[in-house]
Amino acid sequence: QVQLVESGGGLVQAGGSLRLSCQASGTIFGINAMGWYRQVPGNERELVATVTGGGLETYVDSVKGRFTISSDYARNTVYLQMNSLKAEETAVYFCYLRYRSVEYWGKGTLVTVSS
Repeated sequence: QVQLVESGGGLVQAGGSLRLSCQASGTIFGINAMGWYRQVPGNERELVATVTGGGLETYVDSVKGRFTISSDYARNTVYLQMNSLKAEETAVYFCYLRYRSVEYWGKGTLVTVSS
C-alpha cells in the first residue's frame, strides 16, 4: 500500500510562484514515475508534469519554461516548482505515483492564483 501526501498549495498573485511537494510512504522498491495532475471543478483531471525513475521529464505544453518537476526518490518525494503563475491555473493539484502497474493518488492541494 502507498500513501501520498501533498503540501505547498495556497494563495498567490498572478505572476508569483509556489513550490508543491509530495511524499510517498509505503513499501516501494522502485518507483516507475511520479508527477502532478490538476483539476478544476467540472473539468477532467489533466497531466501537468511527470518524472520517471530514470529522470525523464514531461510537461504539458502550457507550463513549459515556467514549471519544473524534480524528484528525490531516496525520500520518495517529488516537487513541482511553479513560476509565473496564471489565474487560469487555479486548480486542485494532485500528486500521483506509478509503481509497477498501479497508479496511486494523493488527496490534492489547492492552488489559487488571483488576478
